[in-house]
Amino acid sequence: MKRNAARNMVPLRVRARFFGVSWHDLAVSIGPIALVAGLAAWAAYHFVRPAPPDTITITAGTERSVFRNAAERYRRILARNDVKLQILPSEGSAENLRRLSDRSFHVDVGFIQGGLAGDEPPPGLVSLGTVFHEPLAVFYRSEAPIALLSALDGKRVAIGQEGSGVRALALVLLKANGIEPGGATELSDHAGADAAAALIEGNVDAAFLTGDSATISIMRKLLTTPGVRLLSFAQADAYTRRFPYLSKLELPMGSFDLGANNPPEPIYLIGPTVELIAREGLHPALSALLIEAAREVHGGASLFRRAGEFPAPVEHEFRISDDASRYYKSGKGLLYRNLPFWLASLTDRLLFLLVPLLVLLIPSLRLVPWVYSWRVRSRLYRWYGQLIALERSALDDSGDAREQLLQRLDDVEIAVNKMKMPLAFADEFYILREHIRFVRERLAGAAAQDSPHSTPQNTVKTCSD
Repeated sequence: MKRNAARNMVPLRVRARFFGVSWHDLAVSIGPIALVAGLAAWAAYHFVRPAPPDTITITAGTERSVFRNAAERYRRILARNDVKLQILPSEGSAENLRRLSDRSFHVDVGFIQGGLAGDEPPPGLVSLGTVFHEPLAVFYRSEAPIALLSALDGKRVAIGQEGSGVRALALVLLKANGIEPGGATELSDHAGADAAAALIEGNVDAAFLTGDSATISIMRKLLTTPGVRLLSFAQADAYTRRFPYLSKLELPMGSFDLGANNPPEPIYLIGPTVELIAREGLHPALSALLIEAAREVHGGASLFRRAGEFPAPVEHEFRISDDASRYYKSGKGLLYRNLPFWLASLTDRLLFLLVPLLVLLIPSLRLVPWVYSWRVRSRLYRWYGQLIALERSALDDSGDAREQLLQRLDDVEIAVNKMKMPLAFADEFYILREHIRFVRERLAGAAAQDSPHSTPQNTVKTCSD
């Protein structure tokens, strides 16, 4: 029997813990905090750090160009992380810069050759890093070698198409040597293979080739053509100091043919670097993905770069973005190193959401017990107020009125007994019930004294005593 009774007591205690809770008071205590936290979470989720888009757009170059080939490799790398890269063809760096500067044009990133932006680059653009050198090769026809660009004055010179990076650079360098459009020098639009063919056929005297037009195959073909030479920039150091976006590059002896030792001596070239430029506001996760793609595409060794040289956080006309700087200093975040991109992005957003919420909720939740206790006690105090009013009314009212006061006290007791009371306040609850009984006894005693059939308390002893 005792064992069964003990078993029955367990569910009773459990029921008392839950049935005694005032869910209304609990909701009122927690509700405002939950509402504020929910609004803060919604705002943070939608506005503070949005999810990275699954599609970005890059402005590259012409078909089969260096820019276009690099962008195609970027696209395959980003596809591993379920990010789609849309590639827009262009005429080259100059058009890429115009597109990125025009906010009405939908594009996110692009390849920009150094030197195009000038001293005041367009606002709202940042660099994700320098990704490769773009050497300038100046081939010319001459019986004797020349060492200065000024020797091309009065010649027929191919400088590339309008909007191309090679044309913009050629015009700057020729101007520095006193050669400008409209003068004695005839400047033509031949570019790439067309410029090389025109030089071989004798239709031009010199050709500026860079990037796509200065491929190894074209350069090897020109170097083996009788009468065609490659200009070695004797003033390479002076060019790089006057134009900081230029670099001095060395073409080692025998680079094209070790057996024939072609070229027979080192040749010094100059050339700008190409930067991966993005609009400000590019999502940090996408910024990191693009730099990783650049590292995979441009990080190996080649004729004009050492392994691991690119991408590099070297500032030229555009400042390095804050997200790119953090990536170059510390690499990928812990989440992105260990989780798939989509899961890392989601977890990153949730953490970004939870941290401020915890900062807000921890001190706020400390108020919940105090608010809840205050609400429970306020209901107890409200009944105490009615008890005091009943007791004071009994001092002034007649016997008939006391019957009404007793009826009101019955109502109070019934209401108190129906109250939901947490176990933590059980002592105060039972003290209230004791006080109800005390007031009832006071009212009953006062009613008995006012009754005509009641025996006075100070009765006289009978004679028999």
